[in-house]
Amino acid sequence: MTSSNGSMMLILSSPSGAGKTTLTKKIQQKYQNFKISVSHTTRKPRINEVEGVDYFFVSHEDFKKKISNNEFFEYAKIFDNFYGTSRDSVNLLLKNNNNILFDIDWQGTQQLSKFKELNLIKIFLLPPNKKELENRLIQRNQDNIDIISKRLKAYDEDIYHWSDYDYVIINDNLEHCFLQIEKIILSAKK
Repeated sequence: MTSSNGSMMLILSSPSGAGKTTLTKKIQQKYQNFKISVSHTTRKPRINEVEGVDYFFVSHEDFKKKISNNEFFEYAKIFDNFYGTSRDSVNLLLKNNNNILFDIDWQGTQQLSKFKELNLIKIFLLPPNKKELENRLIQRNQDNIDIISKRLKAYDEDIYHWSDYDYVIINDNLEHCFLQIEKIILSAKK
């Protein structure tokens, strides 16, 4: 399952806090040819986030201009902020024969799936249960209690979309989950 130029395109989606960003970075560290598709967002950067590495941080106005100019393969509004995958950045990665990792939600996956030429491998990650998800969100200490509450409410809708994916993996152990993703990557290379 590769794109027309031979690049692998892997989507990791999950409810917020289920580990997709950690696993995405872990894949990129082990497999040098995998590059993370850096999304644009209107969300304010967190303390440890770097412009152009974690996200391209833009204003709502700039994001809406990019929508008008059809600059995104996909975009969604999540918790009052926009997130989107730039056509230019994906095409540049493909031009350089990189494999691409997408760290996006189910809305983005549905939109990207409309582009059949992308030949996506779609993996949906789930926490073992909602209580564990709540514990992870609290432990990562990145969001206030209102945002955590919104993320837990969104979980109930997020899990209904697992059937849109090629693989569903329960992330009850990060290393075990990573090994399962590696097996999928290796079988797709054959």
